[in-house]
Amino acid sequence: MTFDGLMTHAVVNELNTTLADGKITKIQQPYPNEVILTIRANRKTYPLLLSAHPSYARVQVTRVPYANPATPPNFAMSLRKYLDGAILENIKQIESDRILRFTFKSRNELGDLQQLCLIVELMGRHSNVILINQATNKILDLIRHVGVSQNRYRFLMPGADYVSPPAATGVDGFTTDLKTLDWLSYYNEAADEQVKWLQQHFQGMSRESAVELQTRLMDHDNYLAVVTDFFKQFDQVTPTLTVGEKKSWFTAFPYESLTGTLSHFDTLSELLDQYYLHKAQRDRVQQQGGALIHFIRNEIQKDEKKLKKLQKTLKAADSADDYRIKGEILTTYLREVECGMTEVTLPNFYDNNEPLKITLSNQISPSKNAQKYFSKYQKLRNSIAYVNEQMAKTEAELAYFNTIMAQIEIAEPKDLEDIKAELQAEGYLKAKKTGAKKQKRYKISEPEVFYASDGTRIFVGKNNYQNDQLTLKKAHKTDIWLHVKNIPGSHVIIDSPDPSEDTLQEAGNLAAYFSKARLSAAVPVDYIQVKKIKKPNGARPGFVIYEGQQTLYTTPDEQLVQKLRNKPVQD
Repeated sequence: MTFDGLMTHAVVNELNTTLADGKITKIQQPYPNEVILTIRANRKTYPLLLSAHPSYARVQVTRVPYANPATPPNFAMSLRKYLDGAILENIKQIESDRILRFTFKSRNELGDLQQLCLIVELMGRHSNVILINQATNKILDLIRHVGVSQNRYRFLMPGADYVSPPAATGVDGFTTDLKTLDWLSYYNEAADEQVKWLQQHFQGMSRESAVELQTRLMDHDNYLAVVTDFFKQFDQVTPTLTVGEKKSWFTAFPYESLTGTLSHFDTLSELLDQYYLHKAQRDRVQQQGGALIHFIRNEIQKDEKKLKKLQKTLKAADSADDYRIKGEILTTYLREVECGMTEVTLPNFYDNNEPLKITLSNQISPSKNAQKYFSKYQKLRNSIAYVNEQMAKTEAELAYFNTIMAQIEIAEPKDLEDIKAELQAEGYLKAKKTGAKKQKRYKISEPEVFYASDGTRIFVGKNNYQNDQLTLKKAHKTDIWLHVKNIPGSHVIIDSPDPSEDTLQEAGNLAAYFSKARLSAAVPVDYIQVKKIKKPNGARPGFVIYEGQQTLYTTPDEQLVQKLRNKPVQD
């Protein structure tokens, strides 16, 4: 489901209950289109995410960790100037549209009380977060500046008057008397047109919600009761994630029109965290690591091209003996070869004296023609060792970059710095020069900690630096080490010398999930005691060898991975 006006209504109810009279204690902008307001309310701290992302625009309390830029963006600085320490008075939705108004009271530089409004417009690629002075209706700042050339209807720049977006068509299903609608025209429409009718007549209703309401209306005669009950459920939510074969949906309550496995959550914010966890994270990694990803892809392409050329050279070297044979035959029958000849046919004593045509240069003597063939033979023979050596190096480098790319696919934004530092240490990227005389030693980020059903800790390294630290320095020799078989992936450590079968399977699932085989079934995962893991001298970060392992098979399960992130409550 998209974050439509109906879901917005439900989220606003939840946020008003949770954040009422809360105080802003921290303001951060970790990503270009997203702001985090940390609000202290009811003796608890809530990180409120305001997202103007073109694909994932939403508002929610989030518990997903994020990394802040070294220098705060201008919009974050403006919010700190005006909203630091402000009290949240209320959150209102404009009818059933995807526009929210967060009203704050704060004191200005002179200590006078002022009313400020943070408007969040959840409108796809036109989404925005806008701070206005409520008394003057002037825009103080906004996350996306929009000039006249981009939008003729509205001028969205600091100092301009705030103009609301064009009003949504249809009625507000939460406040309108439903009897006023022409329901006879609805029932006269074809099935496909009924969905469009509902979307046209109700504000903020996505296609998924319209299909759901249409489904409920099919089996009931009392249409007014059905529609009334449908809208009431957005005030009495059962946050639901429906996971189908190819797609998943988040809804405020179970939708009868959707098929799949259902999971329920305590709050809508928890549901949204679960749904957007990887979608938004992948996008953030793509944004922050764009240059890094581009570099690695280029290196992979270069290595693949180089490997093809080397294979072609090696194939050509297979004909080296042909040159030697021709040289030997020319030397044997030298007297039968005359100067100025361009070719000669001689018996091949290596092939039952079958005739062999040999090309000659008419510019040199017969003996020098023979020498020329021996030189070509020797050159190709000498190249074989060099080509094999280069192929081995290129294949190793290609495997290395494919491993790095696989790590980026499972990385969080904070993991990118480790990967960049590793590529700099390996000489692939140039480190940025700092003004300091002595460069500070790079601090490797910590691996992620998971908890088996019985409470046993399971550590997962997300990149080569973390993998090395985890396996070679932090793990006990008797701990159990896991890794997908012959596929790039994370090092996984079970913090126990004798884990239960369930814990072993759960750790194997983590190893499969945090690997290039994430979307595969029956993934082979090797496991062995840490003391049997060895790192060859001079090996790249993350590379280890082992013998005597056992292998289990598992199918990666995202829901299990999320469950293992939480420490189980002990009875």
